[in-house]
Amino acid sequence: MRYTLGCHLAYEVKQETLFIFNLEVAKLKRHVDLTESLSLSPDLPVRRYTVPDLGNRYAAVLVPAGAFSLDYEAEVTLDVLRGDPGGIGEMAVADLPLDILPYLLPSRFVSSDRLAPYALAEFGEAPKGFERVNRICNWIHDHIAYQRGASDEETTADETLLKRAGVCRDFAHLGIAFCRALGIPARFVSCYAYGLVPCDFHAVFEAYLDGRWWLFDATRQANLDGLVRIGVGRDAAEIAFSTPFGEMTPTGMEIRIARADGAPEAGPRTTDAISTEEPAPNAGAA
Repeated sequence: MRYTLGCHLAYEVKQETLFIFNLEVAKLKRHVDLTESLSLSPDLPVRRYTVPDLGNRYAAVLVPAGAFSLDYEAEVTLDVLRGDPGGIGEMAVADLPLDILPYLLPSRFVSSDRLAPYALAEFGEAPKGFERVNRICNWIHDHIAYQRGASDEETTADETLLKRAGVCRDFAHLGIAFCRALGIPARFVSCYAYGLVPCDFHAVFEAYLDGRWWLFDATRQANLDGLVRIGVGRDAAEIAFSTPFGEMTPTGMEIRIARADGAPEAGPRTTDAISTEEPAPNAGAA
């Protein structure tokens, strides 16, 4: 399926500020025939870095005081790899590639160590594999209210569990925490999400099952086969769409994604087994 997507960000910069953006479509094999453009106002030099294997793309811009805006436009074909949920199992920790380790351990927003007793009590007896991770998503969807303003950029997974409310970022962190607590590697994913209303940058997560990363969205709001990845990391701290170092005020944001063929939007398919990449011999294979 081919999609058109993009974003517009605007800021009032109070003093010279370094922005590091992570909002361009990731460099992955499944992102076919990508065409894109990035424009800045005012036009400023851009320094770039792409994370090997993961495909995360970072753009650094030093912005002087005044009004600043960014526009990103892209068109890409999404090569979706589907699997049979019933045939996707878990791997024993002893059999995992060693570079999977970061996705098994607690991180800044993923307090899996604190949530281990709860996760074991709630999901320890569930059938292992795709079904168990799907049950985690169902539980989060049923027990955590999707509520804007219920959390902030500092909210951790254990705090989300206590508050029983959050947004997509919090749903993803809690899903990752439960998975890691059960010995399932999991990582945070930022993306453009077809089917999400209203459209925004979206957060989901991937679990490493049977030597491959599989997508999960505990919000159940977007099509899993319409997620165009921007970045992956241990948690949201590593892949914020904008990280400013200086004094500034956001003044506008618009995110969009649509079918390139103009077909009407279909209802969300949220529980398919969708993989983001080819069989992964290690954590970062893309």
